[in-house]
Amino acid sequence: MTVTITVNGTDHTLDVDPATPLLYVLRDDLELNGAKYGCGLGQCGACTVHIDGKPAFSCLTPVGAVAGRRIRTVEGLGSTQAPGLLQQAFETEQAAQCGYCIAGMLMRAQALLDRNPDPDEAQIRAHMQTNLCRCGTHMRILRAIRRAVAMRKGIQAAQEARP
Repeated sequence: MTVTITVNGTDHTLDVDPATPLLYVLRDDLELNGAKYGCGLGQCGACTVHIDGKPAFSCLTPVGAVAGRRIRTVEGLGSTQAPGLLQQAFETEQAAQCGYCIAGMLMRAQALLDRNPDPDEAQIRAHMQTNLCRCGTHMRILRAIRRAVAMRKGIQAAQEARP
């Protein structure tokens, strides 16, 4: 069956079974390898992407359910040459150890910051609790999110100060 999905602003028409997990389509058909297969049960968050701006487990989402919806992957946040603000903060704080969970962590954190540009510590922790890091870099991940908030505030303050 033919399914058309929009990923990172680009439409893709694919001949796939609509029951195929979105994760497999992203990785195998579109070669977007940021989202990872972790548990396949929606319990680790390594496969987190945005669907219409909300974090979702792509391992549990059938591709047929996202036709006509906006999908954003970690590749849509920035690139190696031009990383997004959150990606810069994660790098500065060295929030990745093995890196396996980081794409999912970035996507979950970005969803929070898109909805609430100035979350407090409790809001950050509550929002991020569904994503797991087996290497134990949770404290650096939390620091990176706080850094991104501070960086955004600094950019906004500088823009407001311009004549």
